[in-house]
Amino acid sequence: MSRQDSETHVKIVAWLHIVLSALVLLVTALVLIVFLGIGLLLATTDEAAAMGIFAVIATIVGGFLFLVSVPGLIGGIGLLQRQNWARILVLILSVLQLFNVPFGTAVGVYSLWVLTRDETAALFGESRGWSE
Repeated sequence: MSRQDSETHVKIVAWLHIVLSALVLLVTALVLIVFLGIGLLLATTDEAAAMGIFAVIATIVGGFLFLVSVPGLIGGIGLLQRQNWARILVLILSVLQLFNVPFGTAVGVYSLWVLTRDETAALFGESRGWSE
């Protein structure tokens, strides 16, 4: 694979991680709005405890989704800037994405394929050879 091909694949991986993370952030916002909305509706029907329960659920689910998506967003931006730490971060995230069937698996496999190639390591200024 040529250097230009490697650069193109790295950009694709970066944008895939940015877009998927942005989608998860949108889902997070939707989850927060729905759960808090349900809680507010129940609070008006003499079910005050329900609002508290839905607020806790929204906070836990929303917080988890936020924490899961932010590293992918940061890693994707870092890849576009050719930061080696971002390559390592996205490699770790790609392994975790393998369990997110079907889209996460596809993105994870593609990301691992791109980011573990010698040509890609060279783009990030990393020597992969055994001899020094």
